[in-house]
Amino acid sequence: MATFTLKVNGQSRDVDVSPDTPLLWVLRDNLDLVGTKYGCGIAQCGACTVHVDGTAMRSCSLPIESVAGKKITTIEGLSENADHPLQIAWKEHDVPQCGYCQAGQIMNAASLLSQTANPSDAEIDSAMRGNICRCGTYNRIKAAIKTAAAS
Repeated sequence: MATFTLKVNGQSRDVDVSPDTPLLWVLRDNLDLVGTKYGCGIAQCGACTVHVDGTAMRSCSLPIESVAGKKITTIEGLSENADHPLQIAWKEHDVPQCGYCQAGQIMNAASLLSQTANPSDAEIDSAMRGNICRCGTYNRIKAAIKTAAAS
């Protein structure tokens, strides 16, 4: 066990965990930030996507020792009142069905929009390719990203 200081959603938090503990489990089990979901455990589905220094990353395969001191943003930290343009667009387009993948989808889309203000269909498809939605709401996800980009 070791103590790591994390900068999560604008706050410094100390955790005492094994250096190889995945960030996902530290967020969920140690910091009670349960918006980030476990999907596959091998960084293939995107349900666990968070931002590390502004870049979308899969937290299920990211050892805590590799993110100590970096700025981590979870779905809970994306906006104070769930009023991020993507969160508003998600509601407008009725994107969620089961909702399980949605935090990861939104975090990946937010990273895309921070890098490409007005992405094309091809850019959206490419950026979102790694996020799986078992309900198949891909067309609504794309529409919501376009709406958020236009706001």
